[in-house]
Amino acid sequence: MRPISLDTNAYVNFKRGSAPCVEIINRAERLLISSTVIGELLAGFACGSQEARNREELSQFLASPRVGQCPSSLATADTYALVYRDLRSKGRPIPTNDIWIAASAMEMGSILCSFDEHFHQVDGLRIIRSWAEALP
Repeated sequence: MRPISLDTNAYVNFKRGSAPCVEIINRAERLLISSTVIGELLAGFACGSQEARNREELSQFLASPRVGQCPSSLATADTYALVYRDLRSKGRPIPTNDIWIAASAMEMGSILCSFDEHFHQVDGLRIIRSWAEALP
């Protein structure tokens, strides 16, 4: 099975105990998280009242041998440009950070777990919201 990349809302839902997210994260052989998602999470933590605890929990999550971090690369930037161009030509823009998240998932050949509808506008990106959707 392909790795599963997590959108920011998937990680947040997992931490809140959302059954579909917990199942995906518990059953996936390999999870990926992009530097953009990590940045969004850290920004949210910085604005909240439990920053230290949230940072520690994220660090523990990232330390799992099943979790890989995906830094942005030149290939990610190239994929970003192609996705941006395609969305612009369709007149269907999505938030900039989400284009980076999509580009990272596409570059890694992973499935994206997200609850944002606008990701369905990205051609070639497979989106899931439940474990059943991850199965071939």
